Amino acid sequence: MSDRLVVVGAGAVGSAVAWAAARERLAAEVVLVDPDPGSGASRVAGGMLAPISEAWPGEREVLELGAASLERWPGFAAAVASDADLPVGLRREGTLQVAVDSADVADLDRVAEHLRAWGRPVERLTGRELRHREPALGPGVRAGLAVPDDLAVDNRVLLDALGAACRARGVVVDRRRVDRVVDDGVRVTGVAVDGSQVLEADRVVVAAGAWSGALHPVLDGRVRPVKGEILRVRARRSSLPPPSRTVRASVSGRPVYAVPRDGGRLVVGATQYEAGFDPDVLVGGVRDLIGDVERVLPGVADYALDESAASFRPGTDDNLPVLGAVGPSGLFAATGHGRNGMLLVAVTVDALTAALRGDPLPGAASAAAADRSTVAPG
Repeated sequence: MSDRLVVVGAGAVGSAVAWAAARERLAAEVVLVDPDPGSGASRVAGGMLAPISEAWPGEREVLELGAASLERWPGFAAAVASDADLPVGLRREGTLQVAVDSADVADLDRVAEHLRAWGRPVERLTGRELRHREPALGPGVRAGLAVPDDLAVDNRVLLDALGAACRARGVVVDRRRVDRVVDDGVRVTGVAVDGSQVLEADRVVVAAGAWSGALHPVLDGRVRPVKGEILRVRARRSSLPPPSRTVRASVSGRPVYAVPRDGGRLVVGATQYEAGFDPDVLVGGVRDLIGDVERVLPGVADYALDESAASFRPGTDDNLPVLGAVGPSGLFAATGHGRNGMLLVAVTVDALTAALRGDPLPGAASAAAADRSTVAPG
């Protein structure tokens, strides 16, 4: 058997890891296995690269990992775009985090205090100041934070670019279904595909998102599906134009975001709850998203609804991903990114590149090592 690396899962994370492994010549052959590349949670994503506005007290390691990935994102995007000869959809306009009632304003102020204590200052704005920057914001918006360093990416443009970059680097795409990782008790020997066949491999990276736990016993229980629903809406000729920045809000305690896309489009999300692998988009979820985003951006009521969709994010107990070597020799994980898969893809590439070389996970990624304790913080 030749030196073959198999990456299971062709979402953003798996595709990026396969591309980087081929680019760095970490194996003689890199095979990316997925029956439907570019589908799953990566296709149904807002694309926020927003560790600062995602920050919450008590999750310092999550913030630091996200911030480390954000720093890597421009270089990662440039490298993918160069190999793909395609844009990656990176947006640099920044983020506004806003609140519409007194309780949400109090939460906003608590987040701002913690960010300042962590050495990450943000700009506090009044409702009037926010509307001056983004006229699409409604009169109900009372206060907010400006986070100019948070970025965003068009997830579907990125997926197309990653696919092209993989092809340019000679990654082999295998469209079969992986049922499990195969090992001899000591080291990995391949993956079982489509029931009875085995694709031999020296090393395997499991990057199958919410389905990763079913592929090897060592990952069982480490990752669980967290359902999320999003809407894709489009400004019509008679509509007010959408905001140029990502807008995140808390409405009666419920998070909602609107992420701009080219052509007057917005991605609106996201509900988040545990319902197993229930694929249905629920009427209640759509109602809440529409009602909440309309309180922040009233003009959305005149937009066209292009799409509603649900996906399953791979959640973990401590909200950190599961990265690096785990279990038998030759088995690696790149999963458990939760709602931050797009943000964390850049740091995941560096972490898995190091792990495949046999090196320690770099910097902030060490907190997400696959062999860490998985006890949730109190």
